Amino acid sequence: MASPDTVVAAPATSTPPSAPASAGRRRRSRSDTGYWLYLLPGALLFLLVIGGPLVYTGYLSLTKWSGVGDPTFIGLDNYRNLLTDDVFWTSFQNTVAMIIAMVVLPTLIGLVLAAVLFDTIGRRFRPRTAAALRAAFYLPQVLPVVVAGIVWGWILRPGGALNGLFDAVGLGSLAHDWLGDPNTALPAVMAVMIWVQLGYPVVVFMAALERVNPELYEAAEIDGAGWFRRFRAITLPQIRPETFVVGLTCTIAAMKVFGPIFALTRGGPENATNVPSYFAYFTFFKRLQVGYGSAISMVLTLIIVVVAVLFIRAQNRAERRDGVL
Repeated sequence: MASPDTVVAAPATSTPPSAPASAGRRRRSRSDTGYWLYLLPGALLFLLVIGGPLVYTGYLSLTKWSGVGDPTFIGLDNYRNLLTDDVFWTSFQNTVAMIIAMVVLPTLIGLVLAAVLFDTIGRRFRPRTAAALRAAFYLPQVLPVVVAGIVWGWILRPGGALNGLFDAVGLGSLAHDWLGDPNTALPAVMAVMIWVQLGYPVVVFMAALERVNPELYEAAEIDGAGWFRRFRAITLPQIRPETFVVGLTCTIAAMKVFGPIFALTRGGPENATNVPSYFAYFTFFKRLQVGYGSAISMVLTLIIVVVAVLFIRAQNRAERRDGVL
């Protein structure tokens, strides 16, 4: 009599658990759907503000159009013309200089300054001293680009403050038209961009150092490690993720820089400071070659996307190597 009871009871106990499991899956799917709904406003805004204009710019890059009348479809002719455009290639050569001035040098100098402010000044003096210096370095980032360009244009012009300072200290022979000479215009703009960009990596790196265990520095100092050894063995490995972030954001900013060039030199003299973003603007609005200017913009956009992907892949590889992912 016992065996029939067990045979009948077994199916009764095995069927109910599937119902709660399926109900849980349905609840999770409804919850996931709710999360996706929160992304819809941002996705729609992205399509309206970025996606739509990007597609339309891509279409215009395949046309010849002055901005009046109907565009004439010409296929890839604008892109073929770019290959033989000396100004286009000069603008990208100047972009390399902008990357040096806005990425390489500010990142390297910012690393050292952040480490000094955090590890030396912040520990030996009051933390407010380090905070005040950090704010001073970041101040150029707060200033409007046009205002900073006007001020630096006044400083660097032939009768400006820099040449006046040289005259005052007996070095009048060094006076120069810094922005008007093709040989000195690009280095002068690079110096201004270093001044503008330096505060950003300093702030990011100091914020990153706040999460580093201070006992690591104390233990290294007790073991006799100097500042440079602490910087190389502790600071650099601990803030590697922030270094990738600074490198990526500053590289994108350097490749699409426009405001300082517009305010200081208008791409001159003799295209010595011309960059792709200003070249696209000048071609689009001044020459009224809308299709050609759109082609320049599309090439610049493609390069920025490729650079961003390379940075993200390099960061992921570094995190896998460190065991983060």
